Amino acid sequence: MPRVPVEGNDRMSLRIASEEKSLLMRAAALQHTNLTEFVIRNVVQAARKVIEQNERLTLTERDSLRILDLLDEPPAPNEKLLAAAFALPKQS
Repeated sequence: MPRVPVEGNDRMSLRIASEEKSLLMRAAALQHTNLTEFVIRNVVQAARKVIEQNERLTLTERDSLRILDLLDEPPAPNEKLLAAAFALPKQS
């Protein structure tokens, strides 16, 4: 398989048990790729999934409707909110 030059190629070292490395090498061979490409493809995909799961908030219909109601009719500010607002520096 021809190698494509990669700009900004950074290295990362890992310690891995020999059984796990053998498993990864076997999986890479079954997909007709090398170990590096196999690991990068699968780890990047897993990382994107973890980030999406942690950055996205899913609301129930009830929660969505409650937020819309609060936007339409916000509650009166409590004492802590008023104190925080008055503590802000004045903008000129």
